[in-house]
Amino acid sequence: MKNLFNLLKKGSKSSLTAAIVNFVLGALKFVAYLFTGNVAMFAEMMHSFGDAANQLFVWVGSAVSKKAPNEKFPFGYGRLVNIVCLFAVIIVAILAYETVLEGIHHIQHPTNGDQNFTHFLINAGVLLVGIILEGSVLHKAGKEVLEEAHLPATGLHPFTTSYANMNRAKPATKLVFLEDTVATLGGIIALIAIMISRWTGFGQIEGIVSVIIGLMMFYVVARVFLENAAGAIGVSDDEMEVKASKIILENKYISDIKRLIVLKEGEDLHLEAIVETPYHDYNLRQLSEIKRDLAERLLQQPHVVDVNIEFMEEDAQQDWINGKGSSIYNPYDNKGE
Repeated sequence: MKNLFNLLKKGSKSSLTAAIVNFVLGALKFVAYLFTGNVAMFAEMMHSFGDAANQLFVWVGSAVSKKAPNEKFPFGYGRLVNIVCLFAVIIVAILAYETVLEGIHHIQHPTNGDQNFTHFLINAGVLLVGIILEGSVLHKAGKEVLEEAHLPATGLHPFTTSYANMNRAKPATKLVFLEDTVATLGGIIALIAIMISRWTGFGQIEGIVSVIIGLMMFYVVARVFLENAAGAIGVSDDEMEVKASKIILENKYISDIKRLIVLKEGEDLHLEAIVETPYHDYNLRQLSEIKRDLAERLLQQPHVVDVNIEFMEEDAQQDWINGKGSSIYNPYDNKGE
């Protein structure tokens, strides 16, 4: 039990914080929905519970993915977080479907607007609390995105430049940031909807907003599913490949890169390379020194945990040009065999 507790402490803190906040908000919105029957509140309740479940899965998955490699899993458990996320989005997809369905029903059979002032205050108050809490989690996640991208995280940067650098963050951080962006925006438009419904009597606006929130949830489902499906299969990190190639080619003993791939395993990166050297009379000790120097520099890069470098004689063909090359190399391609 102690080992499990220590392992869970390594999980994504932003995911755990977001899960707790969303469970609390989901409960508040559920109570508000029972009292008022407001369909926009129903949509927000479903959204909060969906995000909470998803983020809880991600927290557990990100913790277990940090288990040390063993004989059975020599590359570790990094991809587990991707597999867990794939299961989590099923829950969100079901809730998104119910949200859209309820919204369509409300559009077809609208109320005359929320004329009860007490109900209006309950809905507005809960949504306002939700916007504040979701906004604080979004700010925290935005700061983590920028910190993981090694960029300034002060002022309004977590709400602005973090979007341009979202893909440089860890999978768990990126997921929380994306979901809380949608959650905060959903809370704002739901609040606007109940205000319009109250003041104009246009009850269909609540159903329209419910459909919009449901569609935003489907967007999160699609984005999370595609990214984590790629991670579960095994996807390369193009940005780190370019950075690693520059480090390798800065070494004066390396003339070209025949093959380079940086494979993602959850948050960890495994680097493999076949490099060419123009000198044919190096002995094993000299090649080992070159390899050690390259490995030390590459292991200093963020999230790189394993480096495997092999040497081959220089050929007449330049394979790595302008930071681009191939992750696939067939030694028989140029031999006619």
